Amino acid sequence: MRLVVIMAAGLGAVSAIIVGLLLLSTIPTENYSLDVDPMKDEQSLFVNTRVVLTNTGKMPLTNLRVDYGSTTESLSRLDPGQKVSLSPPSGSNLNTVVVSTSEGINVTKDYRKPIKLPGMIGS
Repeated sequence: MRLVVIMAAGLGAVSAIIVGLLLLSTIPTENYSLDVDPMKDEQSLFVNTRVVLTNTGKMPLTNLRVDYGSTTESLSRLDPGQKVSLSPPSGSNLNTVVVSTSEGINVTKDYRKPIKLPGMIGS
């Protein structure tokens, strides 16, 4: 019986440490940080595109400029933790997107293609 109590206490302590580390890893460490996720899903009749911007820093980002190559789009502010999904205007270059901010962030990303699984729509 005593061994079971000791093992349960040890398992509880290890679990608490793991949960604590996972929680700490989600707290932003940089003042200004931006995640850019451009996606291009080519269907048989059309191409579905989106660019998701997420402020992963502690401070707001201002004057965001999204450059799709041949067209651009602007956002005035993105608060910490805020996520925005944008649709590139028709006629946009669908190879690379460049996002810059007043805080000096400059991210260039290629569009990614989602994984197609058999039986899914569009595969």
